[in-house]
Amino acid sequence: MNNPGQFLTEYAYLVLFALVMADQMGLPLPSFPALLTAGAMAGVGRLDFLSVFLLATAGAFLSDTIWYEIGRYRGRKVLQFVCRMSLEPDICVGQTEDSFRRHGRRTLLVSKFIPWLNVVASPMAGVLGLPRLQFILLNGLGAALWAAALLGLGHLFRTELARAISLVALPGKWLAPIMVGLLVLFVAVKYFRRRHILRLFRMARITPDELQQRMEAGEAMVIVDLRHSRDFERNPQTILGAIRLAPSEIASRHAEIPVDREVILYCTCPNEASSARVALRLKRHGIQRVRPLVGGFEVWSRLGFPLSPVKPAE
Repeated sequence: MNNPGQFLTEYAYLVLFALVMADQMGLPLPSFPALLTAGAMAGVGRLDFLSVFLLATAGAFLSDTIWYEIGRYRGRKVLQFVCRMSLEPDICVGQTEDSFRRHGRRTLLVSKFIPWLNVVASPMAGVLGLPRLQFILLNGLGAALWAAALLGLGHLFRTELARAISLVALPGKWLAPIMVGLLVLFVAVKYFRRRHILRLFRMARITPDELQQRMEAGEAMVIVDLRHSRDFERNPQTILGAIRLAPSEIASRHAEIPVDREVILYCTCPNEASSARVALRLKRHGIQRVRPLVGGFEVWSRLGFPLSPVKPAE
């Protein structure tokens, strides 16, 4: 095996299926470039288009079905697990549930084209009790549309992609280690970027005890409740004096937060990822003194600290 083309052709079917399945299971292994490459190779006659289409569809469908069944039997706990496992910081259970509420089962037709919706949609369908037959039909169609779109895009630009592949003039014995190394580098960059952001805000965190003491002392601060609407439905209370502000409202409502006061953020999200992202957005708007609450709303309420009912909308 003396060239990358031979390597890619010999192992393409197996690699494509494995990458698609791993990607759809939530592992940080991008299948997008693999599908584009497979489409290009099919376009120049080095792979069979129908075979790669069926394998890509099958890999996505199998992964989604596993998540769907786990969601049916394990409930909402699996959604939190998905968020913790993924290296993608924009995955949001609340946004996925909103999408299902607005668009219903049709969400499964487009979920693979939306990064934050991709992995969470299938277990969410199981959690919400979507009938199995409907899931099989809609998810199967969605997987086929997704695979066809990416493979078709690769086929359309096959000349450019084939030229790029031919430029990788490396012996076959070196190609595999280099490909693995690039993949490891991709995962590592995303992982350490996420860890760096969370570490910065862990250093600035405030504990429930400290916040309670400062509230009793009458210190001037702003407490912001970032919880999703579904969390209010289960527990329609906030920390005493908190204002409700959805992460999506930062651009339009940031002026409501005084820039000269310390801002305390809390949510019910895993790893305090939402609080960290909101803190970065607030800092871009000139609000620098931002601290996330350790444990969020759940720990605060469990400790018996002051809560107030959510005022109904007028």
